[in-house]
Amino acid sequence: MTRLTAPRRLLKPLLTAAALLTLAAPAQALSLLDRGPIADFLTVFRQQGVPRQTIGWNSPYKPGTVVISTSQRRLYYILPNQEAVQYGVGVGREGFSWAGTKTVTMKKEWPAWRPPEQMIKRRPDLPRYMAGGNDNPLGARALYLGSSLYRIHGSNEPETIGAAVSSGCIRMTNRDVIDLYDRVKVGTKVVVLP
Repeated sequence: MTRLTAPRRLLKPLLTAAALLTLAAPAQALSLLDRGPIADFLTVFRQQGVPRQTIGWNSPYKPGTVVISTSQRRLYYILPNQEAVQYGVGVGREGFSWAGTKTVTMKKEWPAWRPPEQMIKRRPDLPRYMAGGNDNPLGARALYLGSSLYRIHGSNEPETIGAAVSSGCIRMTNRDVIDLYDRVKVGTKVVVLP
């Protein structure tokens, strides 16, 4: 019987990876680290989604504009030179989708969540307040759109990306919303198309 052994130089990285996976699995471990770069690392790298990519983009929108196609379930951040970063998003379910132009008026990392009254009427079981963190439905980042109830935000349900599931907000994986958050400034124009 032949015994398989890993070279010693591989043992430390393998044990480190195993320890990180163990930390990333239970929600209790992340709740201890629910804010900051460690939580970002653990949360971001365990999520899957529609792959982010840079694509050719010929449109009338200026670089720095965010364009959301509800029907395609994609968000585009317009770059110079006729390119855009394309992200997969979750959009409003039937009866909750919308179109129009908004402006990013505020940005928050690990935002707290207070469900709007309209949502509480539909879902009285919801908490009235949730502190920011891994279990919060707004995820790692939120971009607030004008004085509306809508946001572009992360999600702790990455399997909903590419679906029509929200109450009108635009959902992204935490990995993608962190990337977008770092690109977008307060004052950025957001165009939501049907």
